[in-house]
Amino acid sequence: MRRQFVYSVQDFITNVRRSPETGPTLSKFDENLRAHWKDRMNSGLFRYRLGDIPTRIIPGRHGYVAQLNVKRATEKRKPQEIQNVQQQFNANKFNFNKVSPEEIIFEMTKEGDVNEKRQDEPGKMVVLINVLTKFAIQSSIESILLSSDPGFRMGFNSLGAFATVNHLHLHGYYLNHELQIESKSAQPLLPEKGFHRFPDFPGGFLFYTESDGVVDISRTICKVTDFLLDNNVAHNVFLTRGHPPCDQAQNEESQQSRNGVRVVVWPRIPSFGSDEPSAFSIALCEMAGHLPFKNKTDYEVATEEDVKDIIQGQLFPKDELHTLEQRLIHHLRHV
Repeated sequence: MRRQFVYSVQDFITNVRRSPETGPTLSKFDENLRAHWKDRMNSGLFRYRLGDIPTRIIPGRHGYVAQLNVKRATEKRKPQEIQNVQQQFNANKFNFNKVSPEEIIFEMTKEGDVNEKRQDEPGKMVVLINVLTKFAIQSSIESILLSSDPGFRMGFNSLGAFATVNHLHLHGYYLNHELQIESKSAQPLLPEKGFHRFPDFPGGFLFYTESDGVVDISRTICKVTDFLLDNNVAHNVFLTRGHPPCDQAQNEESQQSRNGVRVVVWPRIPSFGSDEPSAFSIALCEMAGHLPFKNKTDYEVATEEDVKDIIQGQLFPKDELHTLEQRLIHHLRHV
């Protein structure tokens, strides 16, 4: 019998602060996830043990969090060959139907949804191609809200944006270091849709919601990612606790507030084939400012300019990004 984690909106943690002095009191979700994850690790189900990894903050105004994680590059499952943003699913390749039952930590079920039939609901063992759905986006936002730890993140890599398998999946992990993306300001594009943009590097689109706006913002984000997919635009998505995008955070209390969820979408130039021979791959966490380096030399000597040069090679020129931005504004106004 698969373990169930049943939750409701009453379980959302609506008052979260980032504090350098004390760690968060873990929520029921955090306790379950960490305990069962540790149990699977101790049972030998992981490909490798991560352990403590060296970390440094790269000097500069972006505050990049660099970590030396060699095993992530050398011990991971061999990536599938991806040649198209809309590549068809191949059931012979690795997918979630091929994992052993022991690897499943738990199945998340929201109260009120138990008897609903969703074609993309986790636990039904219906494997979809790696394309975001509204349900997947909403479930990810709700997972962030279930955690009391501002270091819990989630994200998605589309095909062509360093997704390594072609079935719908998202990534979740804890990073006990603050990222600037949690708090940096953004400019409104369509405030009524919660649609903003980051004027700073790397340029992307920001959505923000608290617990009462999850359904609507999930629908809007899905319209954006569907539009990108229809136009063969690869994209990375990152979800994290944060404060409102236009909040000037005039005092320390508001600077540390993490009551809501920020969802960032980065359109990018598609990258196909095997990993590029760079210091790090450019996927969801790297775009957000968290850099798992593949080797010690690059980890030790990389500067902020080095990092920006690597990331810039995957981004659209400013004029192309602006054109895409205008098309998205028009799209969201008329759908």
